[in-house]
Amino acid sequence: MGLRHWLQLSLTTGIGPILTRRLVAAAGSAEAACAADAALLRTIEGIGSGKAGAIATALRSAAAEVDAELERAVAVNAHVICIDDAAYPLLLREIPDPPCVLYVRGTLEPRDLNALAIVGSRKCTFYGREQAERFAALLAGAGMTVVSGGARGVDSATHRGALSHPNGRTIAVLGCGVDVTYPPENTELFAAIARRGAVISEFPTGAEPARENFPRRNRIISGMSRGVLIVEADERSGALITARQAYDDQGRPVFALPGRIDNPLSVGPHRLIRDGATLTTCLQDILDGLGPLPQSAMEPAMSNSNKATVEPIQPSTDQTSPDVLLNLTDQQRLLLAKMGDEESSVDRIIDITGLQAGTILQELTHLTLKGLIQRVHGQVYVRRNLKQTSNIT
Repeated sequence: MGLRHWLQLSLTTGIGPILTRRLVAAAGSAEAACAADAALLRTIEGIGSGKAGAIATALRSAAAEVDAELERAVAVNAHVICIDDAAYPLLLREIPDPPCVLYVRGTLEPRDLNALAIVGSRKCTFYGREQAERFAALLAGAGMTVVSGGARGVDSATHRGALSHPNGRTIAVLGCGVDVTYPPENTELFAAIARRGAVISEFPTGAEPARENFPRRNRIISGMSRGVLIVEADERSGALITARQAYDDQGRPVFALPGRIDNPLSVGPHRLIRDGATLTTCLQDILDGLGPLPQSAMEPAMSNSNKATVEPIQPSTDQTSPDVLLNLTDQQRLLLAKMGDEESSVDRIIDITGLQAGTILQELTHLTLKGLIQRVHGQVYVRRNLKQTSNIT
């Protein structure tokens, strides 16, 4: 029943996420909010006596649309989740104005808790497109989900970069209904994203892209992510809105890729760097800026084609799960066994393992994300306290 009430609120004309939260808080539940009369609505900050009657009428009209909207979602191979569902993204639930519902084509998984957004200009240069693909592929290789907005330019390059990795996951957040392909040339790309991740939106089926939709979409991009990387953006770019929402409203770190000083698309990232964003030239800059990530989020969810399911995320602890140790590659086991309990520089690890530097750096990234080693400073790593040492020798 919870989904039906949240969907009714989402379909109600005249109230957005913030007013909906206030109404639910005043009424005591989503169900009670759906039955609110004009008297209660007049007490809600932002509604008042002027809008109360119209919104009360709109609530009743939206109730009649719920069944039809759920049927339309199923017809386009999507499902709807509400903010009370276990499958609802945990980080998104924490922002000041989370969407009541999300339409999902594909699946959401627990490992999406470790996500990073990459956004930038629709009219990016070859450099911007190349770097968006490169960083997305690196993040996917490190086990992170890559989030972007599905638009032309940097966004599309980001999704393609994530999908270029065999195990890459990516999520596209749309400023229209999930059944509306915008831009139209991304039909095949969105289908691939739905197979390897999710295409999501808070807007109902059939909703066309509109200018006012994209700032709302941007807060979801940053809200689902532990941080945001800006690749190229001029001074009026919507990517800067995403960066501001991430840092000012959601307390998430912002990363910026430097560019040519004579390129107008470098203005946005350079200003962000001046104002405190992390200057980013490699994957390690992002991992350092994010800090420790919960290892339990790395395990995929059990899901089916009709509903995204999610196992509860347990808080990270110093005690290593045996399951994590069992799911290691031979190279990761070798690294853990050779490192011992002392600090190990990359140069020392090369000497004692005989592996190539690129391979070592990639595997160290995986082990850091799994919580099995810890980067202390510079290029020095320390193996965490491993209870199940027999599994790595």
